[in-house]
Amino acid sequence: MIALWIVLGLIVLILIWGIATYNGFMVLKRRIENAWAQIDVQLKRRYDLIPNLVNSVKGYMKYEQETLNKVVDARAKAVSAQTIPDKIQAEGALTQALRGLLAVVENYPDLKASEEVSTLMEELRNTENLISFARQFYNDNVMTYNTKLSIFPANVVGNMFAFKPATFWEIAAAEEREAPKVDLTKL
Repeated sequence: MIALWIVLGLIVLILIWGIATYNGFMVLKRRIENAWAQIDVQLKRRYDLIPNLVNSVKGYMKYEQETLNKVVDARAKAVSAQTIPDKIQAEGALTQALRGLLAVVENYPDLKASEEVSTLMEELRNTENLISFARQFYNDNVMTYNTKLSIFPANVVGNMFAFKPATFWEIAAAEEREAPKVDLTKL
């Protein structure tokens, strides 16, 4: 009789542990979703700023249409990306295009003196910082979730309920790690 109570007690403990582990995975998944939503808010702000910035500098940058077109095209691809991996890749290309634009703007004294352009550039820099912080928060949550998913015994529950590893937001290409190249021969 005591052995039966011990077995029942162990079963109850295992069941409670399994439920707690499952709920822990769900909490972490919701944190990742929330972190992604925070990134999305900042990306939307970025998308709204880019057309204003491009329109503000267009008249000054007659010889830089290629740079402006790269920004506009990269923005369009980023806005239309559907999956997280596609979004991450498109955002990397947009970041690179924006770096090129910002580098070119620095070479136009009239642009740097324009209050409208200065305000937009400052807003864009602030937005880029917010995106960076949101990405870090997202990646921290992904790391916690993926770690829990890979360690024993929590991975048993994770595999039972088909939890999949989340995708980190990483810099995908070596070019994105480099400073943009600016051709000043057109000036």
